[in-house]
Amino acid sequence: MNRKVILPGQTIGIIGGGQLGRMMALSAKAMGYRIAVLDPNPDSPCGQVADHKIIAPYNSGQAMEELAAICDVVTFEFENIDENALELAANRTWVPQGVQLLSIAKDRIKEKNAIMEAGLPVAPYKSASTTNELAEAVKEIGFPCVVKTARGGYDGKGQLVLKSDREIETAAELLKHGSCVVEKWVSFEKEISVIAARNSSGETAVFPVAENIHKNNILHQTIVPARIGNEAREQAMQLAVRLADALEMVGTLAVEMFLMGDGSIFINEIAPRPHNSGHFTIEACETSQFAQHIKAVCNLPLGKTELLRPVVMVNVLGEHQEPLLAKLPELRNWNVHLYGKNEAKAGRKMGHATLIRDSADQALLEIEESGIWTLNSMSAIGK
Repeated sequence: MNRKVILPGQTIGIIGGGQLGRMMALSAKAMGYRIAVLDPNPDSPCGQVADHKIIAPYNSGQAMEELAAICDVVTFEFENIDENALELAANRTWVPQGVQLLSIAKDRIKEKNAIMEAGLPVAPYKSASTTNELAEAVKEIGFPCVVKTARGGYDGKGQLVLKSDREIETAAELLKHGSCVVEKWVSFEKEISVIAARNSSGETAVFPVAENIHKNNILHQTIVPARIGNEAREQAMQLAVRLADALEMVGTLAVEMFLMGDGSIFINEIAPRPHNSGHFTIEACETSQFAQHIKAVCNLPLGKTELLRPVVMVNVLGEHQEPLLAKLPELRNWNVHLYGKNEAKAGRKMGHATLIRDSADQALLEIEESGIWTLNSMSAIGK
């Protein structure tokens, strides 16, 4: 194990300038670190709070080497990074998450294979690279099933649900983007997620299980504690830790899961970095997922993860931002985070709000009564 420690005052490089990078950077700067960010956007959310900005595409080897040259450690906030470029950075400085984990997480086929190899449960799946292979995979998996591109795609993009043979031809269009994975459709009871953290000394910590509600394939709300039984809660946390250890992960690992009606759990997807479903930790846990990620990649002792009070996190999309701002003077004890994005678009994550209350039901009712997430505000942002 690598016993290297990065101390405050040194520089952390972040590949990706989005909101996750921004919140990583804010946590790191509160601890006394300096931040460099690599992102093609000169006014990225993370760039707005960074000490150094490298404006370049993520596949630029030259930019990766430039970032590595000024940083004591490099991390990333998302997976759509060229592995060869990241390898160049790893040759010059410390990249504790590693190139291999990135390669696994950005490819759904490799991801599912890695979960299976760790002896952990996933829904039945098959890979396909040609139309014939796709048809055979669908025949073996059966209907309904989900066809997803192996690479790229998020928030429901790059995937189709198939219910009959007639839809295979449409799904074959996804093969233009590369290999696909065909997954059995599972009738789950709840979508849940667990975020585990691990430093390079092997210390592991796990956050409370989150219950996630999606709308239009985009995370809408995260409810903690998840409204599930104790046995399912323990099982979910154990699965996350076992996977983090099996992958020898460093940093944070978000593990999205399906809880079935019989109490069994399937692992759906992973993300080797902070995750949208972990935003509640900023106010509701002693240590946020972002502070924990920084501690982990710098190989510092991990913080406590206990939930302080029940909490609901709700995403603010482009269509919600204007109604939220109009109501803001009335919203007492709402923790509102906006990410500094310069254009509000429908379906684009612009921020989130966190409500800490005596019960999750109380928070959910307050969100509903605000009317912000039920108003048709599309015309306000140019639908």
